[in-house]
Amino acid sequence: MNSPLKIGVALGSGSARGWSHIGVLKQLMAMGIEPHVVAGTSIGALVGACYAADKLEELESWVVSLGWRDVVSLLDVKFSGGLIEGRKVFQFFEQHMPELTFEQLGKSFGAVATDLESGREIWLQHGRLAEAVRSSISLPGLFTPYRAKNGRYLVDGGLVNPVPVSLCRAMGADLVIAVNLNSEIVGKHLRNSRRLSDEFVEQAHESAPASEDQQEIRKAESDFFKKVSQLFGDNSNRESGESEISPGMMDVVATSLNIMQDRITRSRMAGDPADLVITPRLAQIGLMEFYRAEEAIAEGVKTVRLAEQQLQNLLGDEVQVPNE
Repeated sequence: MNSPLKIGVALGSGSARGWSHIGVLKQLMAMGIEPHVVAGTSIGALVGACYAADKLEELESWVVSLGWRDVVSLLDVKFSGGLIEGRKVFQFFEQHMPELTFEQLGKSFGAVATDLESGREIWLQHGRLAEAVRSSISLPGLFTPYRAKNGRYLVDGGLVNPVPVSLCRAMGADLVIAVNLNSEIVGKHLRNSRRLSDEFVEQAHESAPASEDQQEIRKAESDFFKKVSQLFGDNSNRESGESEISPGMMDVVATSLNIMQDRITRSRMAGDPADLVITPRLAQIGLMEFYRAEEAIAEGVKTVRLAEQQLQNLLGDEVQVPNE
């Protein structure tokens, strides 16, 4: 779309819900809208960086291939500063753009991180792309903080600016489309996670193994997921005959982060509103359910289609409505 306006998109934080950004960007492009400026926080930084580097299709191919076993295999547990070190999670970046820098991108891109010591909002717009994304996505309690070259530790930008409209405007966007993934999420993780451990065990047993070796693998997987489930919920009430499961460590962390990001998002966007806010409804997807990419992407596409009239009002007749 050859618009005289410089269009920007602010991609918000949201952990596994963030795969919906792929659907949002795909549908915008299908309508002839290609943002010139991209700002991202947390998972929004990861997807935004891939878009700016023309690697969105490759990212989509990778994420839709992830099953729940793949997600578990990416969890390089390290009980120091966070539950997960994060190296395996960023294998896509290491494989596709290990040395790519901001300066080599065809579009303007910026990521938001938080200085762990000062609490300051940090805008990352120079240097290696992979380092910036790793910094922006370091969710406290889950991923270990990223140590920058100046010695500072950086964590998830969602702590200070979950939907980076302000960065988008500072980078020169005349018009900003924001994607907010933090709508209606408060309390949802706590309710959803109560089914996670049972689902993991059920899926591990979907195919009945025939050989003794397979039976041993099945037992090992079952034992592993019982241990993992302790992170998501406390089974002590179950053992005592109570139907309700007490919140586990990950329940408390995820629900607390949801409350915080919901409140910060409301406050920041009230002070610096976007020209259009797109809000995919994905509260049912949990913090680490990265294997539900197809569902998230489809919701991103659907949400943009529902906003077609608003986009036409905003951008005029140049918006193309693709045939179904």
